Amino acid sequence: MNKTLVNKDLSLNLKQMDNTIILIIVGIVTLIIGFAIAKMLEKNKASHIIKSAKKRATNITKQAGKDAENLKKDKMLQAKEKFLELKVEHERVILNRDKKIIEAEKRTRDKESKATSELAKAKNTSAEFETKKKDYDERLSFLDKRQTELDKMHRRQVEQLEVISSLSAEDAKAQLLESIKDEAKTDAMAYIQNSLEEAKLTAQQEAKKVIINTIQRIGAEESIDNCVSVFNLESDDVKGRIIGREGRNIRAIEAATGVEIIVDDTPDAIILSCFDSVRREIARLSLHKLVTDGRIHPARIEEVVKKTTKQIEEEIKEVGKRTVIDLGIHGLHPELIKAVGRMKFRSSYGQNLLQHSREVAKLCGVMASELGLNPKLAKRAGLLHDIGKVPETETELPHALLGMQLAEKFGEKPDVCNAIGAHHDEVEMTTLLSPIVQVCDAISGARPGARRQVLDSYIQRLKDLEDVAFGFKGVNKAYAIQAGRELRVMVESEKVSDEKAAELSFSISQKIQTEMTYPGQVKITVIRETRAVNIAK
Repeated sequence: MNKTLVNKDLSLNLKQMDNTIILIIVGIVTLIIGFAIAKMLEKNKASHIIKSAKKRATNITKQAGKDAENLKKDKMLQAKEKFLELKVEHERVILNRDKKIIEAEKRTRDKESKATSELAKAKNTSAEFETKKKDYDERLSFLDKRQTELDKMHRRQVEQLEVISSLSAEDAKAQLLESIKDEAKTDAMAYIQNSLEEAKLTAQQEAKKVIINTIQRIGAEESIDNCVSVFNLESDDVKGRIIGREGRNIRAIEAATGVEIIVDDTPDAIILSCFDSVRREIARLSLHKLVTDGRIHPARIEEVVKKTTKQIEEEIKEVGKRTVIDLGIHGLHPELIKAVGRMKFRSSYGQNLLQHSREVAKLCGVMASELGLNPKLAKRAGLLHDIGKVPETETELPHALLGMQLAEKFGEKPDVCNAIGAHHDEVEMTTLLSPIVQVCDAISGARPGARRQVLDSYIQRLKDLEDVAFGFKGVNKAYAIQAGRELRVMVESEKVSDEKAAELSFSISQKIQTEMTYPGQVKITVIRETRAVNIAK
């Protein structure tokens, strides 16, 4: 049974496999037939498309031919129209040209006719000109004859006048010119004198007004600087320590500072003497440090003096900076700032140089403002005008020229340099700042109490002023007044005329200016008077 079952299953499987194979074959055959049919359909479709394309191409070609014919006809018509337009334009141009030619020919004919008529007129004019020329020549010859006759008559008259006056024509002309010259000279001198007097009055009034306003607006302290300083001590016991054993401490201080120390019987004080105020200040501060510290010996003295010297140098720079800032001056070279600081420790005729320079700077600024000039530049020139008095190295140049060289070296403007160099007339003044600085320097130095002079030298200067006046002929009396700022000279009226009085005043001023040294200015007044005295009995 099992075998039969197996055989049945096998037969069933074989049948199924046969059916499957048949189905596959039938499918393949169907696909092949379908593919063949599709290809046939595609061929038919392609042939149909080709036919329709050919028809369309034929139609397009025919239509293009028609369009080309139409376009050709249009272009031909346009070309004909353009040709006609150009032909019309050409004919118009030719007509215009013909008109212009006709007009030109007409103008030419007119010009020819005009030229012909003018030529005829010219011929007529030349004939008239010839007649006029003859007439003119006749008149000219007549005038020449009349002129000769007049010259002869004039010569005869001149000869008669010479006979009557006993003078030749040249002598009479010379006398006439001389009289006219004298009269003109007198009139000119009178006019010049009046103009000068009027100008002097006006100028003096304006100058006084400016100077008075300037001085009133600047208030300055009186300054007296000495050559000695007094160093106060707590007790006289300190004097022994300052002197040291066998005087070694005081010798060390004097050697290090260059200052003479005077220890006398003055209670609780010693005196420091030196013409250089910087060295005197260094010695004073060094002594103060040594006495405060209590250690006084040569090594310590040298150390303290070195430190104090550096401190003074820094103070000099600081003083210069403060001064420049206070005056509103900018862009000053550091070396010039140091020079300004050194002025604090320098005096001139007993007047502190820094205080004097500050005062001059302020005066210059105010005066420049009054006159419409640059006040900042004037302040700069006023502050620096005496920097030649504080050089780092000694030189024989005058301080004004040295100051000008320093200002030029450190890039100051030419106006400022000229003002510095010309404030004592060492160089010629080229700007308006120069006389302003000179005047303000004189104002600051000549005001009462500004400068200190030794009595003997002051009296000698006044005597020298009077002696200069007595050196001229005709001087009767001479008085130096106003602290030597004015010299009044009385002259003998019989020996000195008014003109010579003016010459005498000028000569005395020139001699004083060349032979004497004095602060500010000296006014010379020459007085000539005539007295008539009678007695009624």
